[in-house]
Amino acid sequence: MNARQSLRIGVAVVRAPSLWRTGLRQWRRATPPGWWRRPPFLPVPPADYVQFRLVTQYGNVDHPVAATDVVNYLAWCKRQER
Repeated sequence: MNARQSLRIGVAVVRAPSLWRTGLRQWRRATPPGWWRRPPFLPVPPADYVQFRLVTQYGNVDHPVAATDVVNYLAWCKRQER
């Protein structure tokens, strides 16, 4: 995922305040414990997990991630938590 895609996703989530809590919860769940001890020293999911999610959703790792897909996923997560 490149910086432009990340920005579009961030803007789409910011525009959906009802999903902020769910987004933070999902981000926390996907962030490995002790992330600050291993490169890249950022609270991001492991690359192999991201690749797995891309393959299971889109069929390959090179497919661009649409911001609407992320918003739809967060809305689904929110419904599942109820």
